[in-house]
Amino acid sequence: MDMLDFHNPLADVETHAAEAANLLRMLANERRLLLLCHLIGEGEVTVGRLAELVGLSQPALSQHLARLREDGLVATRRAGTTIHYRVADPRVARLLGVLHDIYQDEEESSEAVVVN
Repeated sequence: MDMLDFHNPLADVETHAAEAANLLRMLANERRLLLLCHLIGEGEVTVGRLAELVGLSQPALSQHLARLREDGLVATRRAGTTIHYRVADPRVARLLGVLHDIYQDEEESSEAVVVN
């Protein structure tokens, strides 16, 4: 008698738990989260523009971007002396979309309670 092969839904999570934890750790920093949100919203963005958007000094911004680049979450393109950043990992856009939906729904629910 053959054993049935039932797929364990937790097996995929267990296989990628360390990778998922690292990605969530990178998103747990408020400044990095904001950087990624701006990159998702605007596509490719220069370092100077990112500094304006998130209100970070150039050295602090460079440190955050280096961490994101090391983990493969962002990629760069050089045009002369200007460096453009973009989101390189599609999982980032998916996770940020989920966060947006959660907080948008929460805000809409709060507004509905106030109106009623």
